[in-house]
Amino acid sequence: MQIPSAIVTLVLGMLLVLGGLWIGQNINLLPVDASTNAPIYDELFRVLFSIGTILFLGIVGLIIFSLVRFRRRPGQLGDGLALEGNLPLEVFWTAVPAIVVLFVGLFSYDIYERMGGMAPLSHGDHGGAMPAEQRIWGGIGSSEISTTSSTSLLQPLPVEVTAMQFAFLFHYPDGDIMSGELHVQAGRPVSLRMEAKDVIHAFWVPEFRLKQEVIPGQPTVLDFTPTRPGRYPIVCAELCGPYHGGMRSTVVVDSADDFNAWIQANRKPPVQEA
Repeated sequence: MQIPSAIVTLVLGMLLVLGGLWIGQNINLLPVDASTNAPIYDELFRVLFSIGTILFLGIVGLIIFSLVRFRRRPGQLGDGLALEGNLPLEVFWTAVPAIVVLFVGLFSYDIYERMGGMAPLSHGDHGGAMPAEQRIWGGIGSSEISTTSSTSLLQPLPVEVTAMQFAFLFHYPDGDIMSGELHVQAGRPVSLRMEAKDVIHAFWVPEFRLKQEVIPGQPTVLDFTPTRPGRYPIVCAELCGPYHGGMRSTVVVDSADDFNAWIQANRKPPVQEA
């Protein structure tokens, strides 16, 4: 008894889709997630990875099948049959990619909106994705650093970022602290106001799943909340000159106590009046 080719195709297609979904959901190619944005971004990556896996396995499998099934047999000297015109097949390979592209576009828009990308950005304040009541640049003294686990009670940490060939400099307004690496507190929102002094740079932390252009004469704002203590690389992701590959720094995500200690150790002492 010969199984109809339609049933074989349906079964193979189901196995292909299930296999691609399993690979996309269970094989993680991303670095550790260390910000509140990372899990949202990872949702999109898993969907795209699943779709890419299904397409890759399906196309490679079809090519291998065609090479074996339609290979030239011994003694065959002529050309193969000339086949043309298959309306169902043409509808299929037009409709399926169109549906996939539409789905990816809508899902990407949803992810971008959930990460705050659609929020209006005003360079006069430090809004980005934060609500207006959280966009206040306050001090970072020890009395203002809360040890509570609720991030809603923590005031956003303001940091001014200067990008230049070939380094990042971080300035903390309160305490007038200047540093070559970025120190932040786990669980506390951070608002970076970034500006370049020469050419276009890009501030990229792979573990945060965040990248923002740094443009001369046009300050840009990047808001995020780190979640996992540790040291993570900051990479310039925009070709900015001959030493672009060496333009790196580090973001240090501290606990509340360690961050408070770093602030106290690096803040400038108050000027004594005569």
